Amino acid sequence: MKYTENYSDRIRALRRETDIADAVIIGAGAGLSVSAGYVYTGERFDKYFGDFAAKYHFSDMYSGGFYPYPDKETFWSFWSRYIWINRYAPIPNDTYDMLLKLVKDKDYFVLTTNVDHCFQRSGFDKRRLFYTQGDYGLLQSSDPHGASAHKTYENKEIIRKMVLAQGYEIAEDNELLVPENAEIAMRIPTELIPYCPDDGEPMTTNLRADDSFVEDKGWYRAAERYSEFLREHENGKVLFLECAVGMNTPGVLCIESHSAENGQKQQILPREWIFYKGAVKDHGF
Repeated sequence: MKYTENYSDRIRALRRETDIADAVIIGAGAGLSVSAGYVYTGERFDKYFGDFAAKYHFSDMYSGGFYPYPDKETFWSFWSRYIWINRYAPIPNDTYDMLLKLVKDKDYFVLTTNVDHCFQRSGFDKRRLFYTQGDYGLLQSSDPHGASAHKTYENKEIIRKMVLAQGYEIAEDNELLVPENAEIAMRIPTELIPYCPDDGEPMTTNLRADDSFVEDKGWYRAAERYSEFLREHENGKVLFLECAVGMNTPGVLCIESHSAENGQKQQILPREWIFYKGAVKDHGF
């Protein structure tokens, strides 16, 4: 009971601080999407990657993303499943909807390392979003140069073809279905391997894994909108709302928030808040 009351008090305080703030900056890390049901282990992993686990001996999607597959056909078999269920299939629950309900009437901006596009898919204004680490829905050249140096490419149609070619079915709501008694292939047809239309190199995911990550025009426009948002509110009361932000890759959010705080001319509101889906839902936010 004491545990519940403690978080009830914090949720009420969060509601109060949100109401009085001039603006809200949300810094969202991977844990927020875990709360939304994007779990990379367990039943969800076993359903779509049990064959890969048996053959390559890893136990979660994240590890599978770094595995040195023997060929591009196998690489894209894994990654097409991974991308489809984490980017195009329905969001498992309403965590992001609840967060939008909290801030929809405020002047807000979202800075996130999440690459699953959940904010935009849940109705957040895309002009108020900055995805710093990429997007599962985009591809880039594996060796970006020349015309491909600052370009990314939509991938939904080619990823759809890849998962269908393996034997999956796709429901009307984009859920990835495993047909009964189907034999799911662990390689895609060679002709579906994507190559960059601008430089001819094999394509890869647009995820920040090394210095070949492409920051395209959209990335720079979003970065500028975030900087402009900070400038517009430098004299106001800004609530920095950290949602499941850790100190690994998502540490960039903590660092940038701290930097913004230090530059404010007035005392801003507390930023050390944690968003809990269950608590928020139970309290009607």
